[in-house]
Amino acid sequence: MSINARITPNGSMDILSRFEVNLLKDKNNTHLHELFRRCALAVLNCGVLEDEAQNLLDSYPDFDISVIQQPRGIKLEIVNAPEAAFVDGEMIEGIKLHLFAVLRDIIYTDSVETKAHDLNLNRSEHISNFIFHLLRNANLLQTDSESDQASTDIVVCWGGHSISRSEYDFTKEVGYQLGLRRLNICTGCGPGAMKGPMKGATISHAKQRFSQGRYIGVTEPGIIAAESPNPIVNELTILPDIEKRLESFVRLGHGIIVFPGGVGTAEEILYILGLLLHPDNESMPFPLIFAGSKENESYFQMIDNFIGKTLGETAQKRYQIIIDDSDKVAKCMKAGLEEVKEYRRIRRDAYYYNWLLKIDPIFQAPFEPTHESMSALALHSNQPIHKLAANLRQAFSGIVAGNVKHEGVKQIKEKGPFEISGDLNILNPLEDLLQAFVKQGRMKLPGGTDYVPSYKIVQ
Repeated sequence: MSINARITPNGSMDILSRFEVNLLKDKNNTHLHELFRRCALAVLNCGVLEDEAQNLLDSYPDFDISVIQQPRGIKLEIVNAPEAAFVDGEMIEGIKLHLFAVLRDIIYTDSVETKAHDLNLNRSEHISNFIFHLLRNANLLQTDSESDQASTDIVVCWGGHSISRSEYDFTKEVGYQLGLRRLNICTGCGPGAMKGPMKGATISHAKQRFSQGRYIGVTEPGIIAAESPNPIVNELTILPDIEKRLESFVRLGHGIIVFPGGVGTAEEILYILGLLLHPDNESMPFPLIFAGSKENESYFQMIDNFIGKTLGETAQKRYQIIIDDSDKVAKCMKAGLEEVKEYRRIRRDAYYYNWLLKIDPIFQAPFEPTHESMSALALHSNQPIHKLAANLRQAFSGIVAGNVKHEGVKQIKEKGPFEISGDLNILNPLEDLLQAFVKQGRMKLPGGTDYVPSYKIVQ
């Protein structure tokens, strides 16, 4: 069953200019309206596990959403929306806030890219500045923490959206321990390992009477349908592509905890390792912890072996593996955040945005997974290790696209799997890791169809 409705924002975004409203109404700008429609439908479908954007769109072919300009503000007119977004005919308040966050970010991103003539997104410093403006517009860069101790308090949690119940419970335990220490949670905003830490932290924040708890969700249009924002997220932002999403995590967050996941999690691991392995970041403290329950010990051994065989011992020294001890995870993270705070204090860097972190342009340029770009990846050892990490990250990004993103899935259906080639000392560990993911069921949501590989390793 679907529902029609008109909704009004509650103070978060009361006003749009006529120019901004017309951006979504312009018949020549159908891409922007379709982007808004897809993201809005994903938000309204909160709580429903779906691993492919097209399946969601096919389930609601008549869904539409439009902005109505009024003298005293705006309204959203929604046609054939999922019934689960409403209670007794009224839209759930958290979903309403997420919906207007989508509108805010899509309009602002398009407006800045269109009107900022001095913005050159081919230049590294311009990209970082652009992301700063997007996060500031979403009110995520806050300097008014209740105490100086809370100035480096955002812990980014990465991990799979399709994990076992016991794995999920462990993420909640870690989130609970982080919340007891008044730390805030930032994730990709979806289910699984992105929801668990937030859920755990809500309880401990309540116990500590910590009413300023932040549950930050950072997503992007290509993956939002597969990872619809979970209902705990109270600060949501939509970045224009996966690279800007990843950079937002490391600019906004002060430390990272990685839980078990699949290719998307492997992509995130390679991204952060690639940044930390850059010579300019060698002395920068940035706590990175791989955490799991006892049943995940072999999983992280597998990840550690893959990193050792491809990137070497230098990469392995940049992270810590902690198994079956949520209290230790939180204590180590808290200690690491104090080092981050001292490092930034001495260098007079902002606590709320990591300007000092050097990000090579190879990590910032949007990677468009195609059969040509995937086969052209430089997967060999004759390059700096941070560059190899970047190329491996792009390989995993392409596999994620082939698994769940609309354009990637479409390419696989039309032309077959992406082909990945390179040196055997890189390809063999890569293939072993990917096959292990398939065997462990880390490529598809529970209840989904049997996994059909979106890639093929070739020599």
